[in-house]
Amino acid sequence: MALLLSQHSNMFLFLFFFLIFSSINPSLQTNSLSIFFPLTSLSLPTNTASKMLYTSQLFSSSKRNNNNTQIKAPSYNYKFSFKYSMALIVNLPIGTPPQVQPMVLDTGSQLSWIQCHKKAPPTASFDPSLSSTFSNLPCTHPLCKPRIPDFTLPTSCDQNRLCHYSYFYADGTYAEGNLAREKFTFSRSVSTPPLILGCATESTDPRGILGMNLGRLSFAHQSRITKFSYCVPTRQTRPGFSPSGSFYIGYNPNSKLFKYIKMSIFPERQRMPNLDPLAYTIPLQGISIGGKKLSISPAVFRADAGGSGQTMIDSGSEFTYLVGEAYDKVRADVVRAVGSRMKKDYVYGGVADMCFDSKNAVEIARLIGEMVFEFERGVEVVIPKERVLADVGGGVHCVGIGSSDKLGAASNIIGNFHQQNLWVEFDLVNRRVGFGRADCSRLGK
Repeated sequence: MALLLSQHSNMFLFLFFFLIFSSINPSLQTNSLSIFFPLTSLSLPTNTASKMLYTSQLFSSSKRNNNNTQIKAPSYNYKFSFKYSMALIVNLPIGTPPQVQPMVLDTGSQLSWIQCHKKAPPTASFDPSLSSTFSNLPCTHPLCKPRIPDFTLPTSCDQNRLCHYSYFYADGTYAEGNLAREKFTFSRSVSTPPLILGCATESTDPRGILGMNLGRLSFAHQSRITKFSYCVPTRQTRPGFSPSGSFYIGYNPNSKLFKYIKMSIFPERQRMPNLDPLAYTIPLQGISIGGKKLSISPAVFRADAGGSGQTMIDSGSEFTYLVGEAYDKVRADVVRAVGSRMKKDYVYGGVADMCFDSKNAVEIARLIGEMVFEFERGVEVVIPKERVLADVGGGVHCVGIGSSDKLGAASNIIGNFHQQNLWVEFDLVNRRVGFGRADCSRLGK
């Protein structure tokens, strides 16, 4: 699930409540590809792969084919940095020769798609006619014959006998176009196999999406990567400045410092109405504020018989969202500390109502204190008091937590605002998530 709350509109629920696909297969083949990218929320550089910085370190590993013959597979590290405001945007080289495309890194959705219409600026739109490896999916492809329409990608056959898809989101935004196969080309010698992705001819967002969840059509699954990680820098709001972060596909040299927790995996047959089985579900156990653990039952953070209460980590959501019981406890503690200074009858984005005038932000953050998300095995995500409040514009700061109930969801979602200065690694083979503190702005340079 991916959410973005815009600073310039009441609510921009970006990529939330994606339709759940019909199958999940979290098992991944070993692949030694290791790449390091930037994410950016600024204007794109010239549309050329020459912007990539190749590191000198080259690894090699091996795997076996069906005949048990050892095949050598090269492995690379690419270094890029990304700029962060409310979304994590990575510029990826797609096609042959590669065209660099901006894509939202989204661990909460499955299908990746790129912009293929002429309405976007030349640097943001992919031109299929310029790529020798691009091909459209015909109507005869299995994806155009969904077995269970309610749980698969909505597809149809267009007038050209091509597979047409439509993705609609809860707030009315959408992307539609043709399904296609295309490579991600990292260098002259390293590229992914042709992956299924959307080539959007109509959309309400100027960028594409890099779908990274556990679904069979995600970039992570189709490219057979074993792990990926990112480091979100601290958010800055002053004009002309955007801090840089880091994105690795494959091996991350910092991982020896990470602390890991096991993901909760839900079998395909275990369908529940309020559960997203393709999300990265993690075992949150409690929340502390100002050094005091709140009296919230750990059961609130786990999926119940209907799937409600699932806790997931999502790079595509800006804020964190908590189900009613947990949100009410957090809000009561904030009201106890600084309730008299809270803006009355003010709700940011329709979901966040713990807001204050910016002139008091420093003092309010000090009174609230640091916030800690507590996981199993003593793993913690610590939010310093300096980052408890988010600048939402208009002279207002809000606690970066919203109500899932007001959102219309039944899940706990840890967004990227609470992932600042933190390595987050998704180890797909070992089915675990790793965390490591870092100065992400320094690492992204």
